[in-house]
Amino acid sequence: MPQLKAKSLEMRTPQATKTAVLVIGGAEDKVHGREILRTFFGRAGASKAYITIIPSASREPAIIGGRYIRIFEEMGAEKVEILDIREREQCEIPQIKASLEACSGVFLTGGDQLRLCGVLSDTPAMEIIRQRVRSGQLTLAGTSAGAAVMGHHMIAGGGSGETPNRSLVDMATGLGFIPEVIVDQHFHNRNRMGRLISAIAAHPDRLGIGIDEDTCAVFERDGWLQVMGKGSVTIVDPTELTHTNEPHVGANEPLTVHNLRLHILSYGDRFHLYQRTVLPAVHRISS
Repeated sequence: MPQLKAKSLEMRTPQATKTAVLVIGGAEDKVHGREILRTFFGRAGASKAYITIIPSASREPAIIGGRYIRIFEEMGAEKVEILDIREREQCEIPQIKASLEACSGVFLTGGDQLRLCGVLSDTPAMEIIRQRVRSGQLTLAGTSAGAAVMGHHMIAGGGSGETPNRSLVDMATGLGFIPEVIVDQHFHNRNRMGRLISAIAAHPDRLGIGIDEDTCAVFERDGWLQVMGKGSVTIVDPTELTHTNEPHVGANEPLTVHNLRLHILSYGDRFHLYQRTVLPAVHRISS
């Protein structure tokens, strides 16, 4: 399938963000070691961190935002605030834009990814975040719904545990921080392999990333993804895909997807977004 290979090579051209982006599968530890949240806190500046929490995906933004405020204040951040953005018009408020221009970390909470994109996409606030992440001035993290929005193509909903088919996944446009990927979260916890494969069959020029709960894929500026947390990160790589019937079958008919490559990564394992190579944790050289 030459056209698929051409698209794949095009997507491997380095467009990645220049600073770490933490993509969290949801239900991250907020009580005990808090390793994932501590890593975000450290990347955002540790004791000098100025963290803004955007709970726009949540139906209870003040409650969920308040919980993260307490966590990052306990860790010792210099400043933590909620940007309670509920309407697109708020993205033009000077105070909100000023906060996003000054902060060192942005944390997107869980909830409904469609709500989050509906509020943020194509707004001045979104453009500030995108430009600062790309220029290496900002550490970004998203959990659950906040993880789902990371790609250009976004899984907005769907089923679980079924044979891959077109009706199993609902797609929408995400926020595009890491446009090369399609992210699914709560992955093995909610048996979502079928729907991620269904999404990749429809978009074989992208890379599927399935992230378990209390697990994080840390996307570094050099193109490496590194895994941390208690679960695994599943990579569905269609680079060598030879055939799929996806364009030709009904919505409920089983999909055929030939020659997919699958990687299951656990703590410390790394995967290069453009080279499509894996580096096991045991062989990683300590810095």
